[in-house]
Amino acid sequence: MKILDRYIGKQVLSSSLLVLLVLVGLFTFIDLVDDLGTVGRGTYSLGQALEYQLLRLPRRSFDLFPLAAMVGSVVGLGGLAASGELTVIRTSGVSLRRLLLAVLKAAALIMLLVLAIGELLAPVSERVAQQQRSLAITGQMALRTQSGFWIRDGRSFIHVRRLLSGDEVADLYIYEFDKDNRLRVVTKADHARFQDGKWLLEDILQSRIGDERVEGEKIASAAWNSLFVPELAEVVSVKPESLSAFGLYRYLNYLRDNDLSTERYEVAFWGKLVYPLATGVMIFLGVAMVLGQLGAATMGTRMLVGALVGIGFHTAHQTSVQMGVVYGLSPFFSTLTPTLLFLGVGLWMLRSNR
Repeated sequence: MKILDRYIGKQVLSSSLLVLLVLVGLFTFIDLVDDLGTVGRGTYSLGQALEYQLLRLPRRSFDLFPLAAMVGSVVGLGGLAASGELTVIRTSGVSLRRLLLAVLKAAALIMLLVLAIGELLAPVSERVAQQQRSLAITGQMALRTQSGFWIRDGRSFIHVRRLLSGDEVADLYIYEFDKDNRLRVVTKADHARFQDGKWLLEDILQSRIGDERVEGEKIASAAWNSLFVPELAEVVSVKPESLSAFGLYRYLNYLRDNDLSTERYEVAFWGKLVYPLATGVMIFLGVAMVLGQLGAATMGTRMLVGALVGIGFHTAHQTSVQMGVVYGLSPFFSTLTPTLLFLGVGLWMLRSNR
């Protein structure tokens, strides 16, 4: 039986990885073509655009794994069914449960691979990719931290604790140094909005640090010209999709401690945990489809049906998440529901094909 497990697992795993390679290559090419419009801004070159796409490969692989697993399992097992090998395996006394166990062993290996990519590779490579791209385009160095992000503008250092939207921030701190690297001015603005090429700061508290004393001043509003632009804020802001599950858990604790909105990050956190499980469910559903009418279909038909089901899962997942946000449902419930729904479909198909 170990030989059978390895043989079936090899078929599922190799087909899934091959489909993943094709999908990643296709989506990378599309994204590269779209990014060519940015080439030439600042020092952003074609070589850097290619490097940016390479660094994003782990994140893209993580996103496409359920779809690749779905199509790969259908193609791999469908090939065994079309050649008659699956029929021979069944008639030789191998039960449906034993066949499923062999496939699920391969699914477990794929799920561990998905988890490793999502937790170890994707967050680091995505962060490096975004930072290098933003530096090349804007010429500014930015550092993202758990409590916001830092940007250098000449002799000034800017700390943005909260990004409200692309052109609006809150809790903005500006630290200005003189040529001897001594801190001279500290400015705190509760709110800032970018309009007409400059920032409008509101509710300002400014401290001027002299050699002998510190003078404070409150200002209702003031215009501020800076190399810091909204595009850079969007790039270096904490994006939930680019964090690992552990990173999201820590960031959620920070948001809760500061009474900030956590909904978007809770959805991303549970999505990270559910995604490996969704990959396994997609493989299970592929087995159920192959054991049914799809086993006798052509290769093209199997790929088409597998792709449509995978796209259907992605659409159902996004719809469920958005409905959860709109209606205030539990993030855990809204992210897990599509996976459970497709698992139920797979179980129903297996019962129907017995």
